[in-house]
Amino acid sequence: MAGFGEDWLNDRCDVGGIDSGLWVSGVDYVAGWREARVVADRLNRALVAAGFEPTAVRAVASTDEDGDGVVRLAARPGAVERLAGLLEECAHGDGGAA
Repeated sequence: MAGFGEDWLNDRCDVGGIDSGLWVSGVDYVAGWREARVVADRLNRALVAAGFEPTAVRAVASTDEDGDGVVRLAARPGAVERLAGLLEECAHGDGGAA
């Protein structure tokens, strides 16, 4: 992907490492999840308004190992293809028409 370099996938949104499934004492995971939930809900409303079915694509609130909020996209490949097309149209100034 042009402009992102080789590390664009290492955005702290991945799940990995030996401790990825463990909770760390003293880390406030709930605050991070609440923050992520607010924006995930906003994105889900925008996706529905754009004509996406919630069963095809949805934003899911989560946290990383440090307790920071993370929003993950859970979607079927066809919905991701359509969403990518809409984002590309917006990026090119086409107004995002579906």
